[in-house]
Amino acid sequence: MTLIKTSYNRRSFLKTSALAGGGLMIGFNWLTSCQAAAEEEVLQMPDEWFDINAYLKIGDNGVVTILSPNPEFGQNVKTSMPMIIAEELDVDWKNVIVEQANFNAERYTATNQFSGGSAGIRRGWEGLRMAGATARQMLCEAAAAAWEVPVGEITTAAGMLHHEASGKSAGYGEMASAAAQIPVPKEVELKDNKDFKIIGTSRKNVDGKKIVTGQPMFGVDKKKEGMLIAMIAHPPAFGMQLKSADTDAAKGMPGIRDVFTIKTLQDDYERAGFDTNAFPEMIAIVGNSTWEVMNAKKALKAEWEPFSEHSMVVNGWGGKQEVTIPAGLESTTSHREEMAKLAEQPAKVSRKDGDPETAFKNAAQVIERTYTAPFLAHNCMEPMNFFAHVQGDKVELAGPIQGPGVIEQTVSARLDIPVENIEIELTRMGGGFGRRAYGHYIVEAALISQKVNAPVKLMYTREDDMTFGIYRPSYSATYRAALDENGNLTAFHVKGGGVPESPVFANRFPAGAIDNYLAEEWSIDSNITIGAFRAPRSNFIAGAEQSFLDEVAEAAGRDPIEFRLELLERAKNDPVGERNDYDAARYAGVLELVREKSNWGQEQPNVYRGVSAYFCHATYVAHVLDLVMENGKPRVENVCCAIDCGIVVNPDAAANMAEGAITDGVGNAFFGAMTFKDGAPEKKNFDTYRMIRMSEAPRNIDVHFVPSDVDPTGMGEPPFPPIFGAVANAMYKATDKRSYHQPFLGDQEVLG
Repeated sequence: MTLIKTSYNRRSFLKTSALAGGGLMIGFNWLTSCQAAAEEEVLQMPDEWFDINAYLKIGDNGVVTILSPNPEFGQNVKTSMPMIIAEELDVDWKNVIVEQANFNAERYTATNQFSGGSAGIRRGWEGLRMAGATARQMLCEAAAAAWEVPVGEITTAAGMLHHEASGKSAGYGEMASAAAQIPVPKEVELKDNKDFKIIGTSRKNVDGKKIVTGQPMFGVDKKKEGMLIAMIAHPPAFGMQLKSADTDAAKGMPGIRDVFTIKTLQDDYERAGFDTNAFPEMIAIVGNSTWEVMNAKKALKAEWEPFSEHSMVVNGWGGKQEVTIPAGLESTTSHREEMAKLAEQPAKVSRKDGDPETAFKNAAQVIERTYTAPFLAHNCMEPMNFFAHVQGDKVELAGPIQGPGVIEQTVSARLDIPVENIEIELTRMGGGFGRRAYGHYIVEAALISQKVNAPVKLMYTREDDMTFGIYRPSYSATYRAALDENGNLTAFHVKGGGVPESPVFANRFPAGAIDNYLAEEWSIDSNITIGAFRAPRSNFIAGAEQSFLDEVAEAAGRDPIEFRLELLERAKNDPVGERNDYDAARYAGVLELVREKSNWGQEQPNVYRGVSAYFCHATYVAHVLDLVMENGKPRVENVCCAIDCGIVVNPDAAANMAEGAITDGVGNAFFGAMTFKDGAPEKKNFDTYRMIRMSEAPRNIDVHFVPSDVDPTGMGEPPFPPIFGAVANAMYKATDKRSYHQPFLGDQEVLG
């Protein structure tokens, strides 16, 4: 067992026996005292945004209620986090009830209850275990006192306390009230991994039945007596702002209560990292029903005008900085032209090993390729929505949000209402993917409710959401490789950039595996708002890198998996540099596993295979994708996936996340694209923005996990980035043409 100090204090541990019928209620807030997980990508956010805590109640009947603090948007933390607590508590899972905790800054003082960056389990692992182990220890001490025996002789199993020598036993419920009087232990023992009974076993989604039976769980389900429906109208193009609005016709339509303008952020407001908002001034339409509000919106007469270049102060995860927002109506065509120019010019050097210039000059062969990808819209199944009821200096909020603690500060500042007077109910989210880390729609809902003095549910149409921004950036990366006369890789160069950020991770593979290595980056300022999108930056650069490595392997006459393994062998045994942020042995491990499980090298007729591997969010993933051609069009037949994410808490749930990420990646690789003309998004709904269809999803996905005793790492995002490269490499085998520009098929292609 592992002995761990609890380092408790009054704010981090609350207990009471004031439950009906007696019992134990414990609130935990441990992570400020726990060992932090290794730093990695995680959107470069402060640690406290990812701290996890828990809250549990043990009733006198032995039933355990565990409140899951992190917002749930399909990653299954609402099941997996309580599993970790239940494991150390040593309770029977069938006696556990899981509830979603609402946002509570006092109860959960070490966390903003943030879901993002694939960091929920990774950051919460030790603290959640400590929560369960501490409660178990207090129950043991209560039993020892009651039976007048040494606490070391008390054992537990499935929610029962036992003393073997005396033959005495009691359920947790019988000792819960007495345990509430026990002083909090200063240290507790955690289980050995080999003794896990719940962790590592598959447990059904605790919300599964509610989801399939349509019970109200999501933000769009929220209802309250007297609630009105609100919608917004924002500028039709980025780079524009509201000039004037004629609202008379809309106000006179049936069921409409009011139409007015709102300004979500004041001009001098110091924005936080997630206060991204391209359209802070817009028109609000409020009425009795969705249909009536939608009709009134069509009757609006608004004038929009271009805005001038301006700056704002943003106090984000990179520290406080002044950001310039350029004027102008941008277009995809002009973006591509500017990106092509910058790709040819010297850029900021972010890493340099050896003498790459000389190595390229002396190379027997130089391979150079440029890869590009467009903006992407998140397109969560559940459009943006939020409920708000502002009554005087009290604010009631409810809906889907990934970071309630972040937006609470903005709501407080904008409404001039103390944060302690703001309540946020966390509903289940119909998708997040980073989009719901940006809570401007919550501020909008609160301002509208305050203006009409009534409870309001703000609803975005699909067009509102798709044209509002917070896109995945548009990227470009140019790769060069130098080979000697024997086909050995002697130098590697990546130069990448985008609108408005670079996708380059200078210290990731193949950095550290090549003597002569150069990484450069550039960016283009833009007024089009971007933000986190499933595996930020990795979601592009992984596909480009892995496509290029396949092409280099072919030129070198190597098998693509063997070629990667040779590089990783060098990085493991004789690494170049000291800033390499990956473990070469674990990276090689997923490639070896996927080679075995996919039967690599035993190709079947008319089946075209592509391999890809990548490291992000502290996790290693490799894919082998099998593709067939039907009527001249590609179809993904099978994807074999190998993952090293440390200890797997809930195998079925982890496999589900991999399957979703793979399917999502295949769809975006083939079809995903948002384009602009004169600042206006050219795609506004699914009739023009092509998404993957059921018939186009991979026919089969096999997910394999590397057995591990390493603490859990990220899971929701890591399987997503490498699928782009696997698709591109399989497409090459099928068509004899390389894919350099996403999307590979475009809007109108239909698979067999």
